[in-house]
Amino acid sequence: MPRPHGGSLTNNFIDLSRIDKDLFTLDVDTGLKMEIENISFGVFSPLKGFLNEEDFTSVVKRGRLSNDLPWTIPIVLDANEEVAKKVKDSSQVALRNDGQIFGVMQVEDLYKFDKTESAKSVFQTDDPSHPGFNKFVTMQDILIAGEVKTVSTTPNNKFLEDLRLTPAESRKKIEDRGWKSTVAFQTRNVPHVAHEMLQKAALNIYDGLFINPLIGKKKVGDFKDEVILNSYTVLIDNYYPKYRIIFSTLHTEMKYAGPREAIHHAIMRQNFGCSHIIIGRDHAGVGNYYSPFAAHDIFKDYPELEIEPIFFPAFYYCKKCQSYVNDRTCPHYLDYREELSGTKMRKMFSSGELPPSHLMRPEISKVILSYPRPFVE
Repeated sequence: MPRPHGGSLTNNFIDLSRIDKDLFTLDVDTGLKMEIENISFGVFSPLKGFLNEEDFTSVVKRGRLSNDLPWTIPIVLDANEEVAKKVKDSSQVALRNDGQIFGVMQVEDLYKFDKTESAKSVFQTDDPSHPGFNKFVTMQDILIAGEVKTVSTTPNNKFLEDLRLTPAESRKKIEDRGWKSTVAFQTRNVPHVAHEMLQKAALNIYDGLFINPLIGKKKVGDFKDEVILNSYTVLIDNYYPKYRIIFSTLHTEMKYAGPREAIHHAIMRQNFGCSHIIIGRDHAGVGNYYSPFAAHDIFKDYPELEIEPIFFPAFYYCKKCQSYVNDRTCPHYLDYREELSGTKMRKMFSSGELPPSHLMRPEISKVILSYPRPFVE
């Protein structure tokens, strides 16, 4: 099992009774609450808090922390001028979500940043239509740096929380099962048959599979969280040897940062104890902002990562082979290919049509059709 990124897991917790009731209280939305919990639980190890100015600048420009450790996505807390003034003279602030205190932050620094230039570096575009770029440039003007600690998680949705493992818990499961190699599978979609074939191809070689769907805000048109989770539950129950699967949720938002986010995804799965991660075509991409295999190429810049990427070629269904294949295994002409299109799938479900069973398991299709509105709107 690889070491946690940076050498050790962050484990930052505080008892609710130890939080001073007189502290200035900072309200954060659910997306930011998840990021704070990811810091405390060790998902973002070695980070212990939000980036200071030196680390922020280094991450944006070089894809590394100021100590040269790989880190590609800025983890930051933004605030407006009014809130910043109130925080400035505080050594510590309470963190609140939905009226409930869930943690504290030790305030270390406040600084301004160039939103547009920073976003261009991270997302490799200045197109406001890019969802990640757009969110970044619409942040507040000031960033607050400092270490965070949380109480035990306070569920926003019990169904989602019941499937959530911390890195310490997932590492314990991997160790208890005696796996020497564990392959992570990152997803923000319901599983279709090509996903299943790819996952099982990995299981032919490695000891275990860590299926880790991303739970959090996604772009319009993506499947809703509960649709994804229920679909995978049905798939695992019917088509997988359960003793070789760990199914756990990752609570964070998609950034759609393409190659940079691929590295971020790998680092998180290394912290969960995975030795390998499947990196697909256009991993964490959106639209046509990144070349199809940019997320493969970027790993050459980070040879020191202790998790190894697995690069599978794009799979498609060949009507002549009557199976899922790729350019390495199928000699047939393009006329025989049936590509899996997310747009095509969404149109079928929107019209109440079941995809053919060679594209999606009927059990999965029925789960999706059981939701009158399965997509993010």
